[in-house]
Amino acid sequence: MSILDTIVEQKRCEVARLPVAEITVETLRAALAARGDRRDFFAALRQPRRGDVALIAEVKKGSPSAGLIRPNFDPVAIAREYTQAGATCLSVLTDEKFFMGSLDYLRQIREVTALPLLRKDFVIDERQILEAIHHGADAVLLIVAILDDPRLRRFHELSTGAGLTALVEVHDEEELNRACAIGATLIGVNNRNLKTFKVDLEVTEALARRALTSSPSTLLVAESGIHTRADVERLKRCGAGAILVGESLMRGASIGEKVNELLG
Repeated sequence: MSILDTIVEQKRCEVARLPVAEITVETLRAALAARGDRRDFFAALRQPRRGDVALIAEVKKGSPSAGLIRPNFDPVAIAREYTQAGATCLSVLTDEKFFMGSLDYLRQIREVTALPLLRKDFVIDERQILEAIHHGADAVLLIVAILDDPRLRRFHELSTGAGLTALVEVHDEEELNRACAIGATLIGVNNRNLKTFKVDLEVTEALARRALTSSPSTLLVAESGIHTRADVERLKRCGAGAILVGESLMRGASIGEKVNELLG
């Protein structure tokens, strides 16, 4: 069993404990309206706050592949630093068991920044979308590798229909074709194979042309393995309009200096 399979199995146990609820576009839209303060994640990425590529900066304490990444972890302080340094959006890990995250981090971070927030987790149940709204997310991650086509389409329609942004993550050409088939216009290419955890920027390069020709309005987000300005320039050349970076920012002594390096 791969680590991805293990994570999904654990996630099934977690969602089984969620309250029973009928989730529709209308119920999600009502939850967003009740929360207020709508922030358009997708529109923000179209207009980077700094540089020529939008930075989705990730609040990330650890991961299965790297273990503990940032020992002195203060999500609120990190979010403030990212905001000050010029990040366009923030990604917040909410998986507890494998990534040392928390839904509470979303709520706390929303109080100290005006940037749009992505709930970074393994969404396998529509109730997690409602949960994301209640805790302050403006966007949700939909990982094609863990969803069949009916659920992928439904989760995408629920999210976008309600007013959230859906970042649809792919790892290979088959998954990209499935993302394009549901009309996804914000596509994340994860350079990390979630089964082997091998990282290779060539994954984005190989899929970029297909992703960008599927729809003129597609915005491509390169994810994982981004450590230097040279990496950012390489990804920009192949068509990435945004980058999602966590580990290299979390490991740096100064978040501001590392953001400066990446954005140029």
